Amino acid sequence: MASSPLTEAATKGLRRLMEGEPSAARLNRALRHLAKWRSAVLANTLAGQGNTVLAGPFAGMDYSVRAAEGARVPRLLGSYEASLEPVIETIAARPYEAVIDIGCAEGYYAVGLARRMPQARVLARDISDQAQRLCRKLAEANGVSGRVEVGGLWTHTDFALCDTARSVILCDIEGAEDELLDPVAAPGLTRADILVEVHEGMQPGLLARLTDRFAPTHVVTRIDRSLRPDRLPAWAERLSDLDRLLFLWEWRASPTPWLWMEAR
Repeated sequence: MASSPLTEAATKGLRRLMEGEPSAARLNRALRHLAKWRSAVLANTLAGQGNTVLAGPFAGMDYSVRAAEGARVPRLLGSYEASLEPVIETIAARPYEAVIDIGCAEGYYAVGLARRMPQARVLARDISDQAQRLCRKLAEANGVSGRVEVGGLWTHTDFALCDTARSVILCDIEGAEDELLDPVAAPGLTRADILVEVHEGMQPGLLARLTDRFAPTHVVTRIDRSLRPDRLPAWAERLSDLDRLLFLWEWRASPTPWLWMEAR
């Protein structure tokens, strides 16, 4: 049986990674490469049974796009960033006028919250043109394109919106949160609730720095990772333990704790 284009591409990539002298670092890169290949195979298998998010805060969402970054399988299962579920439910229940999703990727949160919060204006921002295209496509597929405003760079000046509209900010921008989330440069931040993924692995000390920065104006709660094996489909019982783990793997290379910061 002929191999698939995905398998052929993964094999070529593996061969490149394994060129040269053996080393633990080379093997680690190869392991991650193979795990991503298998994760993509599992995603295709799961999507073959439907592109609807199966559980979690965004259950029922049409997720017929690919992930702009990270794994698609946990998003489809509804196990993606499972430790955030209580916060997402809190956000969905509050009467926010504006949801600001900075680093929106393909729109998993922007579109998911637009479905849950019909009263809110959702501003989805990402510097990637490809991510913006995917987000627009996802919003259209879920019938919320009229309330999800997709755009590019978000700056300190833009946070002035928080002065006039009750706002919640979601921020996942690969370490740039250190510069962007500055209440001195953007006073509007002091009035908004903020959920930010902290890329501590990229910038050691960033978690403490952001916590100290917002402690005077916000109640700050740290949220670490958790898994939801109960979200695995019943047929996953037939799979190997490794495949079951890969269903839940989000492709993270280092810890990325979150801070939920609620304005006082």
